Amino acid sequence: MGDLFNKKADEWDTQSIPLQLSKTIGPALIENVILDPDMEVMDFGAGTGLLTSHIVPLVKSVAAVDISQSMLDKLAAKPEFHNKVTAYCQNILQQPLNKQFDLIISAMAIHHVKETAHLLKSFAQHLKPGGRIALADLDTEDGSFHPPQTEGIFHLGFDRESFSLLLQDAGFEDIQFLTAHIVEKEGVDFPVFLVLGRKK
Repeated sequence: MGDLFNKKADEWDTQSIPLQLSKTIGPALIENVILDPDMEVMDFGAGTGLLTSHIVPLVKSVAAVDISQSMLDKLAAKPEFHNKVTAYCQNILQQPLNKQFDLIISAMAIHHVKETAHLLKSFAQHLKPGGRIALADLDTEDGSFHPPQTEGIFHLGFDRESFSLLLQDAGFEDIQFLTAHIVEKEGVDFPVFLVLGRKK
């Protein structure tokens, strides 16, 4: 598959919805997850680093994972990330990282991955025992969130109860959902959840 975000990368950080999501998911994550200066974090679907920017001052390091090289190039160019953020342009389902983390975060990336159960099990494999997740994505929606014919959309959001069962099956416990943001588009509300959990 080609880089579906190649044409979007240059303007991503100025787009209304990505900025809205960053400004709400980031603080919600910080409010609900204990971060410390020794923590090693993976940001899955990191893009240009909008979510990473909120936590990078509070942790030891961030592995920014994405399959879009153009988005990661924008991330790598940000001086505030130098020495603390490492970009990995790879599909961790096919090529896992050779390390484990204290926390995995993600914002609006999971609906772009076809094999949800496989992904959540991969997250568990990439976490240290007792490691945590903080994952944000859309609640189930009617397909109108993205423009028609948008490529790379495999799920129209997620049902929280079904997603919780997938997390349990992947080896997570202490699972909690909260609504991090509601995107309003053309008079329609699209809730965005933040789910927290801990690897058994």
